[in-house]
Amino acid sequence: MDRPAIAVIGIGCRLPGGADSADAYWNLLREGRDASGPAPADRWRDYADRGPSYAAAVRRTVPRGGFLDGVADFDAEFFGLSPREAELMDPQQRLVMETAWEALEHAGVSPDALAGTDAGVYVGVCTGDYGHRLLEDLPDIEAWTGIGAATCAVANRVSYALDLRGPSMAVDTACSASLVAVHLATQALRAGETDVALAGGVNLILSPGETLTLDAAGTLAPDGRSKSFDAAADGYGRGEGAAVVVLKRLTDAVRDGDRILATVLGSAVNQDGRTAGIMAPCGGAQEHVMRRALRQAGVEPDTVGYVEAHGTGTAVGDTLEAAALGAVYGAGRP
Repeated sequence: MDRPAIAVIGIGCRLPGGADSADAYWNLLREGRDASGPAPADRWRDYADRGPSYAAAVRRTVPRGGFLDGVADFDAEFFGLSPREAELMDPQQRLVMETAWEALEHAGVSPDALAGTDAGVYVGVCTGDYGHRLLEDLPDIEAWTGIGAATCAVANRVSYALDLRGPSMAVDTACSASLVAVHLATQALRAGETDVALAGGVNLILSPGETLTLDAAGTLAPDGRSKSFDAAADGYGRGEGAAVVVLKRLTDAVRDGDRILATVLGSAVNQDGRTAGIMAPCGGAQEHVMRRALRQAGVEPDTVGYVEAHGTGTAVGDTLEAAALGAVYGAGRP
């Protein structure tokens, strides 16, 4: 079966360490800078003000991770939104709107040129801290609250703002959400459902609740830093950010003279099935999905020279992942 390659022609991002562009992110990696740090001073202050028990819970929250500054900043007028509507929007919606626009600029694609087309939007998102807060504020609920709190709107806002008629979906598969969003976008491009796709993910830590939950499960590093595959690994650090890529079929990108940054040859998605616990990984399932992706891409494992790993920095996850990577990509090598 012919499976056309997919071209990445644009990137937009807002990541910790001031990485607000592809170049800035590359420089951060090249320089080996640590982008983790303490949570912004006022991030969870309103929770602490609710009473002694809440204040004690906030003090127990792991205070470090990869955080963005200025997550409340947004140019509502640029997108034709009223200040009140913008105030009632999950900042994840705002961040994705800005990042998607910047990804199109990076690709040299005029957002206006996509209006009325079947361009698609696929965004991985697995938290909704702000939306939960909006819906709990019962006395102040109004017409804009619902869409402002809705997870689907993280993608739908982009489609609405740019007048895109193609698929528009938020994807929640936990840690893999943005990768699965890219997978779905490439599938849609290959099937001819869309000719241009925006795919990516977003995460903002606007409540301490999820951090407290993960810490109770023993998965978080006290210093907020992931130390993957290291003897010092003691959990992972939560992080914030957004990233969007612009995707086209490679043949179309070549035809249109687009700058091609990378190509996606194949991808695969699966689930661990029944394991020792619903949060426990499965090495066999990881091997299976890697082999499926290789088959889809038509790539032999011994030709792969670089693998970017999930790398939780946990004793269970790292061990299983390293073993699965070795079984698939290490076979036939010295």
